Amino acid sequence: MFAKSSKLTGGFETLSFFTSFQTKEYHMGQKRIFITQEGLAKLKSELEYLLSVRRQEVADKIKRAREMGGTENNAEYDDAKNEQAFVEGRILMLENTVRKAVVIESAASPGVVELGSTVLIQNQDGKIDQFVIVGSAEANPVEGKISNESPVGQSLLGRRIGDEVEVVTPAGVLKLLIMEVS
Repeated sequence: MFAKSSKLTGGFETLSFFTSFQTKEYHMGQKRIFITQEGLAKLKSELEYLLSVRRQEVADKIKRAREMGGTENNAEYDDAKNEQAFVEGRILMLENTVRKAVVIESAASPGVVELGSTVLIQNQDGKIDQFVIVGSAEANPVEGKISNESPVGQSLLGRRIGDEVEVVTPAGVLKLLIMEVS
């Protein structure tokens, strides 16, 4: 009765009745967020800081601003309330991300690009780059972490050492040769 698969790169689990309404990244209408153990730890640390320290700091700031001049026409109060809205929004976003997180485990197929793989590629100009394929929540191209949902990430997933892939980007078509996968 259930369609099941445990592979993170293409599996989903849902009632067969709803299969036509589901995609590989959705489960019962909830988008899964793929993340490394390290990335999840960072998010949890930030969430803990916001809940235990930052939220109270902002509440104290609001209280001081209210005591200084009431709530009407008080720029400090308005700023503190805006800061509170930002902090509370960030808390909600982090709680949601942590709740939907699926930790990327080590690659199951050696030599195949999967979530969590480190990939050494060479572009058509001979330039060599190294990327780690991560979920969108922790993607940071400056640090060499690219999202599995990005055009490059999508094109590399499931490919092997020696494969040449073409990636359609806003800047044009890139040709990439996969040199190493770990």
